[in-house]
Amino acid sequence: MALQPAAGARDRNPREVEGNRRIAEQLAAVYRLWGYQEVAPPSFERLDTLEAGGGIDGRELVRLATDEPLGLRPELTASIARAASTRMAERPRPLRLWAMGSTFRSAVGDGGGQRILEQLQSGVELLGVESAAADVELMRLLLAAAGQLGLEGRHQPRLLVGHHGLLSALLAQLPAEHRSAARHALTSFDPLALAQLPLAEGDRQRLAALMRLRGEPVRVLYQLEQWLGPIPLLSALADTLAAVAPAAQRLGVQLQLDPSFQPHFALYDGLVLKLVCQGAEAPVEIASGGRYDALVGRFCPEPSQAAGVGFGFDIEAVRELVAPTLDSAAPVLVAYGRPDQLATALDHLEALHQAGSAAELLSGATASQAAAEAIGQERGCSRTLWIAP
Repeated sequence: MALQPAAGARDRNPREVEGNRRIAEQLAAVYRLWGYQEVAPPSFERLDTLEAGGGIDGRELVRLATDEPLGLRPELTASIARAASTRMAERPRPLRLWAMGSTFRSAVGDGGGQRILEQLQSGVELLGVESAAADVELMRLLLAAAGQLGLEGRHQPRLLVGHHGLLSALLAQLPAEHRSAARHALTSFDPLALAQLPLAEGDRQRLAALMRLRGEPVRVLYQLEQWLGPIPLLSALADTLAAVAPAAQRLGVQLQLDPSFQPHFALYDGLVLKLVCQGAEAPVEIASGGRYDALVGRFCPEPSQAAGVGFGFDIEAVRELVAPTLDSAAPVLVAYGRPDQLATALDHLEALHQAGSAAELLSGATASQAAAEAIGQERGCSRTLWIAP
């Protein structure tokens, strides 16, 4: 019998489970305040839904051995977009939905074997609003949710913002046959691949500068206007960022415009964003998302409703980042000296529970109060309630 979990799987101890639950509850409370309603998408779907129109590499899908092509969901957005466009098609727009659950992704391990990676996510989807108002709401909601997680100055939170259309406009200045390779080099931050592209020297230098261009939005927008001219997309993006900047400053989140940033999954065709914090050893991505109108359009027969924006938090990443602030109150240990005092001990236990205090029972009678207190210390209890013989 195998004694270790499967490659990529994790056993979560009680403290980790409790931490995940508390974070999920904090996020859900914010979503509800903003008018979002909970949905529960299925854990498995047809592969054509999960692939999201080619936005998700089929090699990352965990396929099921079934009569029809099914797989486990690698993210929550595609399933919610499908349900919103079919079973919830008659509901008035906008639809404000949130969900939480595990996602599954296939990867290749160091030894060349398959690893299945499980991630606990919590996020929102705002469907049916084409205007930039939805982008602003999404970003402000993400900031409001992050503000409830216990992030501190040492975490140096940064909200990275990009735009699929902005990157496309920059790449449109290149010969058509080199745009795909240049996009991949930029989004992968691969200067070597960029240097090997057969481009004019001026184009190569501009792409190298673009790869390094990120930071304070006003400065980045100014540089982009030098390259693209005063196009409407730049002014719209400036307005969006200006509407978000005060909330970011109030919460201590650095707002950073990154024209070459694109999320891992290619679901998005508009605004894209990622919330990054400084961990103990390296930066940690705790949330990401963006606009995915084309994805909704695959499921939605009504063009005017083919719009969606959303984000998802990585619950595990948040817990590991803020773990020291998640310690819950240690329980009281209720101990007794004689077997016939069990009922009395349980009465005291329930009285503590009714008062809102966590408490647990020592399963058997103990010879002395000192012995009971030693057990309580070993178990990490806040104190020992001793019922004398």
